[in-house]
Amino acid sequence: MVLNTLRNLRSARHAVAPRAPRPADGEVLLETVGLTKAYAGADGELPVLGGIDLQVRAGEVVALLGKSGSGKSTLLRCLAGLVPPSSGAVSYRGTPLTGANPGTAMVFQTFALLPWLTVLQNVELGLEARGVPADARSRAARQAIDLIGLDGFESAYPKELSGGMRQRVGFARALVVEPDVLMMDEPFSALDVLTAENLRGELMELWESGQFPTRAIVLVTHNIEEAVLMADRIVVLGSRPYGTIRETFEVGLERPRDRDAPAFEELIDRVYRTMTGRVKETHGSGPSPVRAGQTPLPGRAEGIEPDRRTPANSPLPGASVDGLSGLAEMVAHRGGSCDLADLADDLGLEIDDVLPLVDALELLGFAVVTGDDLVLTDRGTTFAGADVRRSKEIFAAAAVDAPLVRLITTSLRQNPEAALRAGFFRDVLAHHYTSEQVTQQLETATDWGRYAELFGYDAEREEYRLDEGAAA
Repeated sequence: MVLNTLRNLRSARHAVAPRAPRPADGEVLLETVGLTKAYAGADGELPVLGGIDLQVRAGEVVALLGKSGSGKSTLLRCLAGLVPPSSGAVSYRGTPLTGANPGTAMVFQTFALLPWLTVLQNVELGLEARGVPADARSRAARQAIDLIGLDGFESAYPKELSGGMRQRVGFARALVVEPDVLMMDEPFSALDVLTAENLRGELMELWESGQFPTRAIVLVTHNIEEAVLMADRIVVLGSRPYGTIRETFEVGLERPRDRDAPAFEELIDRVYRTMTGRVKETHGSGPSPVRAGQTPLPGRAEGIEPDRRTPANSPLPGASVDGLSGLAEMVAHRGGSCDLADLADDLGLEIDDVLPLVDALELLGFAVVTGDDLVLTDRGTTFAGADVRRSKEIFAAAAVDAPLVRLITTSLRQNPEAALRAGFFRDVLAHHYTSEQVTQQLETATDWGRYAELFGYDAEREEYRLDEGAAA
């Protein structure tokens, strides 16, 4: 049934508009050479990507894997021609891109459906933009809807659909134009676990059938297991001091893949070690987008002595007090040391959930990462086992040395009776970080400072005041 639908879909599309010859497996479809990307900031350019050399070939699934801030979504948009590079080149089948890539279609995390259009009309959009006649457009769209398991929902509106069904519409809309490369930007992350697993499995079944109406897939994800399950090649992006290719893994596992196979688990461990920063980054070729004095994007402040750390070179990770305390207690209950990959698996968390907490424990001096293990320090062990009052004292002594918390506290102590507006600190950080990163760091600093009773914060006035007793 599925294969017949695929053949019908292809026949309908080919009857409408001639296409270039289908690329053979192994042919280079997309290529970047020395790609860099930077955005304008308050104090000059903020680098996002640097020196990216990458090829995507017909017949493969490529996963772009990395932490938040590594530039993986920006790279995907550069490949799709939606965002121009600052320098370097992007080409499609050997031709440099000067605009939107005609050989790609995108599936987004947030569904991106037009709520006033039906399922059928949403799927038809791409064909309509290409000038496909109404009858042929409707026929091809219905076949794509059937292919993706939405037959019977043609007249439904997005508000009538579950999250999984909405994402199926997104897939149908992308596949109906038969792109050479299907681009997917964390397409399963907005779905519940079971729905994501089902949709991911169905998609890979279609791909493995050999009749999938696209010749390559590029997937952005921060989920290591998802990357190993789906990809033929995993490209790990680092974020210090900007997005670069840290390492590439050839998966080489037969499909369908067995999560319990030793080779599968071994590859997950190798990728995890790379993502947690235990493997030296390589920046690739091409010019560096970092100007003199530019600061790294959020990540570990490795190699920076504690007394030289500033809000510019040592950003606060996005970790709440409850989250980092809970992690410290869990490690303490496991004897003070545990394997990071096993810990994330036991918690059912993804890499973006675990690493900020790990970064926070390291920054506070509560833990260190040794090889694959997170190990509590003496201070961290005491913190994890203390009662509420004592744990707050320990936390306050550590948090006051976190650069942004120290800046706020010191500024307030210089004039104990005055209040300082959050906008002041926002402006300071804006010289070095994006607006989103500034907001995240101020939220973390506020959470830490309040818990440590170093300062208070009035959300309505957006003002910090020295906490009573903290002026000493």
